[in-house]
Amino acid sequence: MKNLKWRALLVAGVVLAGIVWLIPSISSELPAWWAKILPKERIHLGLDLQGGMHLILEVEAEKAVQNQAERMVEDIKDSLRQQRIPFTRVERVRNWDIQIQLAGTEAQGDLTRLMEKDYPILRAAGAQTTAEGAVADFTFTEAQVSYLKKLAAEQALETIRNRVDQFGVTEPDIRPQGEDRILIQLPGVQDPQRAVALIGKTALLEFKLVAEEAGSEQLRDGRLPAGVRMYPMRHTDAVTGQTSERQIPLRDRTLMTGESITNAGVAIDTQYNKPYVSLEFDSQGARQFERISGENVKRQLAIVLDGTVYSAPVIQERISGGKASITGTFTMEEARDLAIVLRAGALPAPVKILEQRTVGASLGSDSIRQGLVASMLAGLVTIVFMIIYYRHSGLIATFALLLNIPLILACLAAFEATLTLPGIAGIILTVGMAVDANVLIFERIREELRLGKTPRAAVDAGFERATWTILDSNITTLIAAVVLFQFGTGPVRGFAVTLTIGICASMFTAIIATRVIFDYLLTYGRVKTLSI
Repeated sequence: MKNLKWRALLVAGVVLAGIVWLIPSISSELPAWWAKILPKERIHLGLDLQGGMHLILEVEAEKAVQNQAERMVEDIKDSLRQQRIPFTRVERVRNWDIQIQLAGTEAQGDLTRLMEKDYPILRAAGAQTTAEGAVADFTFTEAQVSYLKKLAAEQALETIRNRVDQFGVTEPDIRPQGEDRILIQLPGVQDPQRAVALIGKTALLEFKLVAEEAGSEQLRDGRLPAGVRMYPMRHTDAVTGQTSERQIPLRDRTLMTGESITNAGVAIDTQYNKPYVSLEFDSQGARQFERISGENVKRQLAIVLDGTVYSAPVIQERISGGKASITGTFTMEEARDLAIVLRAGALPAPVKILEQRTVGASLGSDSIRQGLVASMLAGLVTIVFMIIYYRHSGLIATFALLLNIPLILACLAAFEATLTLPGIAGIILTVGMAVDANVLIFERIREELRLGKTPRAAVDAGFERATWTILDSNITTLIAAVVLFQFGTGPVRGFAVTLTIGICASMFTAIIATRVIFDYLLTYGRVKTLSI
């Protein structure tokens, strides 16, 4: 008797919890106090149900290796200067080969020792002597190239995940596909072009000095000094607001990048009432920025994003505090997106869109409607069969069946899982599996009744003998569902989610909920015979 009360309370508690978790998905308007003390998570619909965007990106991993070679070129120049090894040229040639030309042939041994000690990831690729001096070629080892490519793909995946999370997409699906491709599904995205621009922006932030030594005649004739390159610069007229673009000479050497950024936000310029992006650096970045500004007072420091100069202010004094800003012709939306990509970090290499599809929400509505119709038909046929074949006991199985579906949906909301079209198929399959356990139990009870046992003894024996069979069959299916979820992708995982939850719900309703009903009828309902 006491055991029955505890089992009844357990079933009532599970049903009540399911109702609480399900209400936010059913009701669009909830009282203010609800979110403070009760769950507010809703069932998330997948891309195939609510529409959205499907992208396949390719990470240009070779570009990451080239960028690493470019950075090492600057490091090698600094090392040669510190070791007082005279050189005339250090540059990247071909893909990621680095060529060093010495001013003479006497320092070849010093160069070899320096490269072996400080740059072990580079191997000698050849050497020759010319009239200008000795020339040595170095390149990355094959293991290092493979490592850099793999690292670029992993960093790109993580960076894109961070950007999408800050963009505010609910339940995005972002996963690697092959060695250098990334599959992205963004359910419910209303502005695909904005999402593509946000995801695909490299967001490489660099601080470079303006080459003030480059005269106007040199710029006009295209005769730039060594180590100077032209960059496009956006300019906005403060009066008319019109935007134009001009070329500005910058030194090739990057004084600082955006790697030290800890925060980026949108602020408003009170003078012109225009948005700009404010930056904050970590302690190391703050010290570096303070040193750079202190060493270059009265010089122009260009802020370069993805190869375009956004501003080039004159440094009036040493700047401490670790803060900077990017001004330009931003709309509020552009400034927000730029802040997002800077907070999330730059992509280690550019990405190329291989495939882009937009799924309309109307397709999702049709899928949901057809899925509901299929579920109702499957459930109706199953209910009619159970009532005809098992009579009054079939009504108990029907209750368990009807209890399964809200419990599954409540679990989807509670675990913040995503309901997909294959997931609806999993629910329909669960409708059939939900009564399978009841069929096993009812047949066992029938066998016990044929042996002449009383209804109470037949129910006890039927549940006891059928429970282990039910557990065996459902656990094997559960293992398969978990494997599908762990190693499957996209639609397969959506099916596995609802199948896993459905199996657990059906075992609970069949073994516990229906047993409570039978025990109650036999104990308090004074049932003398079973209609089964």
